[in-house]
Amino acid sequence: MEPETLALASEIDFSMWGLFLRATLTVKIVMLILVLASFWAWAVIIQKLLVYRRARSEARRFEDAFWSGEPLDELYQKLGPEPEGRAASVFVAGMTEWQRSHRADGGMIPGAQARIDRSMDVAIAKEAESLEKGLPLLATVGSTTPFIGLFGTVWGIMNAFIEIAEQQNTNLAVVAPGIAEALLATGLGLLAAIPAVIFYNKLSADSERIVAGYEAFSDEFATILSRQLDG
Repeated sequence: MEPETLALASEIDFSMWGLFLRATLTVKIVMLILVLASFWAWAVIIQKLLVYRRARSEARRFEDAFWSGEPLDELYQKLGPEPEGRAASVFVAGMTEWQRSHRADGGMIPGAQARIDRSMDVAIAKEAESLEKGLPLLATVGSTTPFIGLFGTVWGIMNAFIEIAEQQNTNLAVVAPGIAEALLATGLGLLAAIPAVIFYNKLSADSERIVAGYEAFSDEFATILSRQLDG
């Protein structure tokens, strides 16, 4: 390689910031979109990890209280109409319908079991929707950012070849910066997409397990109330 070419190449700033500054406006916009998408995805990931951790902790505490032998009416009064925990919300929904199904004479309004089940199903559906909120964003980031980065790469390489044609020079000092700028866009796209896909799969599985726990509790609680109705 010619000494002049090596000297020119050594003077080029190949840091990420230097590559960003030399990129065309279109590629800069693509890079900014990818960086913002990456930060947004990580914000959702961290928020969901904290929410799921809190949900599991709340569910364990509530189940300990539920199976402690404390009368259900007392537990219901202690939790109140708007409990903080998600599992507790399912329990409160069922107990609220249970109490509403009592007639003034102490008897039960027909169809109480079905109404209680529906009330808890609605509560579970609301909690599931809350737990899954934000996950579609991760799926979107994971599926689109590689293509956005590829667009930036194609655009950058196109401009690199245009610059080569204009200067009529294929030296490394001319070719390398444009190619590096173009490939940086693909790198940023993968940097945003890979964590988004990994954590989307993990968080989706975690959400399903948490909701399955609510459904299992709902079935157990419905069985307890069914025995009381039959008795």
